[in-house]
Amino acid sequence: MTATPKIIDIPFSDGYAARSRFWPGEKAAVLYLHGIQSHGLWFEASAGYLAEQGYAVLLPDRRGSGLNREARGDVRHFRRWIADTAELARDLAHRTGKPKVHLLAVSWGGKLAAAAAQAHPELFASLTLVTPGIFPAVDLPLAVKIHIALSIFARPRKPFPIPLNEPQLFTDNPVRQRFIETDENRLTRVTARFLGHSILLDRRVRIADLHFPFPVKLYLAGHERIIDNPRTLRLYRSWRAPRKALACYDDACHTLEFEPDPSAYLADLKEWMDEVSA
Repeated sequence: MTATPKIIDIPFSDGYAARSRFWPGEKAAVLYLHGIQSHGLWFEASAGYLAEQGYAVLLPDRRGSGLNREARGDVRHFRRWIADTAELARDLAHRTGKPKVHLLAVSWGGKLAAAAAQAHPELFASLTLVTPGIFPAVDLPLAVKIHIALSIFARPRKPFPIPLNEPQLFTDNPVRQRFIETDENRLTRVTARFLGHSILLDRRVRIADLHFPFPVKLYLAGHERIIDNPRTLRLYRSWRAPRKALACYDDACHTLEFEPDPSAYLADLKEWMDEVSA
């Protein structure tokens, strides 16, 4: 049984208030970003586990996702996502009294985390990317891409389905597949401009030889169906950081904590956090 979070609202500089899960703690502070379809509830197990080890954890629902009903599946610009992440980091640092926070992100949130860490390195003490969605293996048909491109200019808020509707893409665990299927807060559609700015966000992080002035760790899943592992690994190996680490769970699927027994992953995550916050 993991620790229970407090649901709080964190206001952004543009007036949007993001519903977030917060666990207080005396150790280092961890800002935790979720994926494109998911939201904070999906990752309460790992966040709660870190909280039980003494970490303060902030797990926000991205604007337009999860508990946030306003501007559902929409964003005006990718820089707004980066600004949101920076403002969340500052809020967590102020809330906990820590000078910097550790940035942990899963799936689509991984590319946002990499972009935010690149834009605001002064805010972060480490970067941990869990199956990051920098190079997706799931793509849209060409006709749909053309429709999206035209809509960005004519109807930027026109919704399009996210091509990740099969729970089997995330996990082989039947219990967690049912959880995904019945999740009323799962984001299944986003606007044309969301998809357009997601592509622009890709371009900010698909850069070889990026330098991060703090430790970086990459987690990969062997039974991956959502991201392109070889391309992700090649990019990661080109990045520079004072400390880099890699873990691959050969028998696991994309969402590592949805495995029937995620204890090895959780213990590894805790050990890494202990190391970078020592």
